[in-house]
Amino acid sequence: MKIMRFGSKKLEKIYNRGACRSKRVEVRVGKIIDDVRNLGDDALIKYTKKFDGVKLAPRQLKVSQGEISGAYQNISPNFVSTLKVIIENVNRFYRKALKKSWRMKDADGVVLGENYIPLDRVGVYIPAGTAPLVSTVYMTVLPAKIAGVRKIALISPPDKSGNINPHILVMADLLKVDEIYRVGGAQGIAGLAYGTKTIPRVDKIVGPGNIYVSEAKRQVFGQVDIDMIAGPTELVVIANRASEPKFIIADLKAQAEHAKGLAILITNSKSLANTVKNALGDYPGSIVLTKNLEQAAEVANKIAPEHLEILVNNPQRLVKLIRNAGAIFLGPYSPAAVGDYIAGPSHVLPTNGTARFFSGLSVFDFVKSSHIISYSKKALEKAREPLEKVAGIEGLSKHIDSVKARFA
Repeated sequence: MKIMRFGSKKLEKIYNRGACRSKRVEVRVGKIIDDVRNLGDDALIKYTKKFDGVKLAPRQLKVSQGEISGAYQNISPNFVSTLKVIIENVNRFYRKALKKSWRMKDADGVVLGENYIPLDRVGVYIPAGTAPLVSTVYMTVLPAKIAGVRKIALISPPDKSGNINPHILVMADLLKVDEIYRVGGAQGIAGLAYGTKTIPRVDKIVGPGNIYVSEAKRQVFGQVDIDMIAGPTELVVIANRASEPKFIIADLKAQAEHAKGLAILITNSKSLANTVKNALGDYPGSIVLTKNLEQAAEVANKIAPEHLEILVNNPQRLVKLIRNAGAIFLGPYSPAAVGDYIAGPSHVLPTNGTARFFSGLSVFDFVKSSHIISYSKKALEKAREPLEKVAGIEGLSKHIDSVKARFA
């Protein structure tokens, strides 16, 4: 790991890392999406064979209930009991976050408010890769369930035998996911966005994925909503001389388990910086040396990381200075790993500095609102003058007439 000081020009590259766009990937993904739009299931089958090495018949795109039931025979014996604790943690957190529809009324008879309405159909993407992301199933499905989404469809790429990991199937079944499809990549995203004979279209797509999945989500946005365009995972740790070095070293090593990711220690302690540097050696990452903790918070805000750990004695004081972070972990016994698996808030979080304007996945992502507006005749009479003036400036005389008609 390299040590750099506050104000180093090398930091600018981290601040402005952003999502990298590849024209080659953009074109390839666009072709896949067009094929799925035009050919439907045939395109899904073609690309599943091409990219996953699995030849499927149309009826095999949807995972059968028999396969789901059989998955219970191929999981760890204590898997289900372990999940019950996690599920309750996530449920408890999101039940607190639910918004209720509301109304307000004034003396003139104006009633205003909002109706919060759950989305009808949501698609969840669960990557396969080198390890099954079981945790991503409950971190995406549970907020949608609690928000009241009517139907949830889960897609995941099959392995070389044409199967989806049994732990993913069991997890989805326990959470009462309505439909499961063995399809991944950009073709799976397109199938959810536009619909095929087998896969009904959805209103929103959530869940992480590789560069092709992310690009596909970007291209179908507008046809459907998406959660975010996620990049490699990120961890920033703020610490000082009172912090425990072995905790910091362990957390940065855990971050290095991800093939591509951001791992940064920000500290005002030169001795701590050297201790961590010597312990981690060639591990990928950086150490930023600041004059004080206030300056450390400034660096963290510019990085806007996915995960931020504050491992100082009084993290509550420092957290008040933090404006940009996907999830903030306070104190020495709150490693980012608890957020990844068990704490409750979703681990689907903004990356690439987008925590400046994005939030982590929540129940708010699965509801929409309709404004409620009701005027009495008295209230409309009082509103006529300002309404007519603004509409007149805009040259929309028929808007003025629509109000006058009610007093003719």
